[in-house]
Amino acid sequence: MSAESIKNPGGFTNPEMPGYVGFANLPNQVHRKSVKKGFEFTLMVVGETGLGKSTLVNSLFLTDLYPERNIPSAGERTKQTVKIDASTVEIEERGVKLRLTVVDTPGFGDAIDNTDCFRSIIQYIDDQFERFLRDESGLNRRNIVDNRVHCCFYFISPYGHGLKPLDTQFMKMLHHKVNIVPVIAKADMLTKKEIARLKKRVMEEIEANGIRIYPLPDCDSDEDEDYKEQVRQLKDAVPFAVCGANTLIEVKGRKVRGRQYPWGVVEVENPEHCDFIKLRTMLIQQLQDLQEVTQDVHYENYRSERLAKGVVAGNRKTAGPTNSTTPSAAPEQINEKEKILQEKEAELRRMQQMLAQMQAQMQQQQPQ
Repeated sequence: MSAESIKNPGGFTNPEMPGYVGFANLPNQVHRKSVKKGFEFTLMVVGETGLGKSTLVNSLFLTDLYPERNIPSAGERTKQTVKIDASTVEIEERGVKLRLTVVDTPGFGDAIDNTDCFRSIIQYIDDQFERFLRDESGLNRRNIVDNRVHCCFYFISPYGHGLKPLDTQFMKMLHHKVNIVPVIAKADMLTKKEIARLKKRVMEEIEANGIRIYPLPDCDSDEDEDYKEQVRQLKDAVPFAVCGANTLIEVKGRKVRGRQYPWGVVEVENPEHCDFIKLRTMLIQQLQDLQEVTQDVHYENYRSERLAKGVVAGNRKTAGPTNSTTPSAAPEQINEKEKILQEKEAELRRMQQMLAQMQAQMQQQQPQ
C-alpha cells in the first residue's frame, strides 16, 4: 500500500503501476461474467440400441440423465420409429455452472427397414435453428435459450468391418448441419490390433465418401509443446474407441470405474484401455469451439438459406404472374445486394413496430 493511500484512507487510489491503463484485466472481467452467467451445451447421441450411448454419457458427466428410462423389448424395437428424447440437467463444478442438454435418438437403426430413419433427426436440428432464428429476430433478445445441437456423437458398431450404408448415409446428410464426432462403441470387445484396424478402415471410408467430421483446431505457434502433443494425440485418436461404466471396482487398493471380466478389469479412465479420457478431454477443451463452429458455420448456412428463400418468395409476390416462357430465378442466382436489402427492410419493419408499441404505451400512461 502506498503512502498516499495511508494518508487518505477514504479517497480513491489506483493500485496499479504508473503508466498502466488496466485493459489487460479485460479477460478477467469476461471470465467473471461467464462464470456468473453459466454455460449452455447441447450434445446429440446417435447410434443403434445396445451400443452403450446412455452409459457413456452418464460416465462423461458423472450424472444420471435417464433415471426412469423404459427399455423396449427386441420385438418392440423392430416396429418403433425414431424418437427424439431431450434431457436437460444443471451441472456445477467448482462454481462453474453448465446447462447440459443431451438429445438421444432411441429407435435409430433398429427397424427392419431403416429408410429415412434419420429424417426426424434432421427435422429436430432444423427446428432448433429455426427457433433460434425467430428468437434472434424478435423484440426481446435478452434471454435467448440456445438449444441448437453443438455436437453429435455418432456411435459405430464394433462388430462390423467398417461403416454400414446407414452410417455413411446419415453422416453425409448431417455433416453440414452439425459437428459430427465418430465414436467406436464398446471398445472392450476388441483387441488393440482390431481397434487400430477398424479405426483406419472407418477413416478411409469417411474420406472416400467426402464426409466432413469435426476437425480439431490447429494449435497456435505460441502454445507450449505439451499442449501441442496432447492435441496431436487427440487428432490421431479419431474415431475415439470408448467404453463406459458407472460401477466402481477396487483394483490394487484403489477405486476405479470399469467393467469386471473373468480375465481382468477394463478401466474406463485408463488411456491404455480405451479413448474415454481422450474423448472427454476433446469435448471439454473444444466446448467453446464447438459452439463457435455451430454459430459461425452451421447456423449461418441455415440462416442464409432461409433468407434466400424469403427473398425468392418476396420477389415472386412483387413480380406478379410471370410468362410461362420466362424461367424463374434460381436461389443461387439471387444478387447479394438483394439479400442485404431484404434484411434491411425486415429490420426497418421491426423498428417501426417497436416505435409504434412505445408510442401506444406512452399514450396509455399519460393522464386523462
